[in-house]
Amino acid sequence: MKTRRRLLDPRRSARAIVARRRSAGNDLILATILAAIAGAANAGGFFALGQYTSHMTGYLAALADNVAIANLGIVAISTLAVAAFIAGAGFSAILIDAAQGPASSRRQYAWPLVFQGVFLACFSMGGLLTGEIGRIFSLACLCFIMGMQNATITRISGARIRTTHATGIVTDIGIELGRAVHARLRPGLGMSADRGKLRMLVQLVVAFVLGGIFGAIGYGLAGFLFSIPLAAVLLALGLPGVIGARRR
Repeated sequence: MKTRRRLLDPRRSARAIVARRRSAGNDLILATILAAIAGAANAGGFFALGQYTSHMTGYLAALADNVAIANLGIVAISTLAVAAFIAGAGFSAILIDAAQGPASSRRQYAWPLVFQGVFLACFSMGGLLTGEIGRIFSLACLCFIMGMQNATITRISGARIRTTHATGIVTDIGIELGRAVHARLRPGLGMSADRGKLRMLVQLVVAFVLGGIFGAIGYGLAGFLFSIPLAAVLLALGLPGVIGARRR
């Protein structure tokens, strides 16, 4: 009975998901949740800014194109987006590395989720700011969050999983499908696809797409305030790990 209660305790579940000692199952659960939130937040970026904030390739391409034609306004916006994404990734690395000591290691992966939740809650206030200031604030805030999230899951999974980098995920799906086809055509070579990895990649893509659909509907109905439930999910994942570790 006690074991069953522990399994049903959401605080224990949250702490297990962000625990320092990792398992493939915990990595996949966390990555799926974060991929769905990334898809929803990406939809929020399109709602607020008319562009997707997880797409650094697009911003770098826009930067290069507009440097060539001397469109300094777009150059500045693209530079800000890339810089905010890098800053978010760097901040996540600082939080994780700072918690590697024995006194704080239990909070190593919880703190980045807590801060992502806080910044996502800050993004919900973007609607209070009007004009170009509000647009710049929203862009920087979301790109920072995307950078934090991608760096967090990259560190947690040992660079096996990324949640905002859909191009990489889809590329890996193509690689595994190609290996599967090749194995069918030439079975004597002993080549085969990693079906477990393929299932994981498909699950992340589906989570990202469903999150995007959910986010598009939510932001369309509630505007910036739809960021609050997304922030609540991240805080619900991170806070039990922070609070539980302090009590110990």
